[in-house]
Amino acid sequence: MAQTSNLWIRRSEMKDAGQLMKLDALVWDGRTSPSPIAWTSREQYLQQCPPGSQLVAGIDGLICGYLGFATPSAMASHRHVYELHVAIHPSYRRLGIGSKLMTAMKELAAEEGIRKLCLRVLSTNPCAIAFYESCGFMLQGRLVAEYCIEGQYVDDILMWYPIIG
Repeated sequence: MAQTSNLWIRRSEMKDAGQLMKLDALVWDGRTSPSPIAWTSREQYLQQCPPGSQLVAGIDGLICGYLGFATPSAMASHRHVYELHVAIHPSYRRLGIGSKLMTAMKELAAEEGIRKLCLRVLSTNPCAIAFYESCGFMLQGRLVAEYCIEGQYVDDILMWYPIIG
């Protein structure tokens, strides 16, 4: 089992792109995403996930998870919200890395004047739902039968967390 005593968390950097692309390919599948993520190039990845748009967690030189964040739209009236997505390498799950990333995100959001964190999770991913609930996220809404994945209709669950300022 992996040890997390030397875990570090920081904002993503340009040099992380290769590891983060591999992590996306490993983590995002039909159970965790409406469509698997398959980056066609490093440039495409960096355009969608620029340096600094994720908190990355690592042990020694290996990135074992990340928490991506961005405002949901370009509207000025939406700048107080960060929409999140979290990915943890399967070999490093259930070690508290996701919780540490979420704690770091809540602190960063408060520092940056963000008032609300939100995320979406598929109803077919009960482990992720339980994790988000354990981090204090609450149900905001449910888009019933929003996706058809491998012939099964799947709900899109919307969750949120208030940042008290």
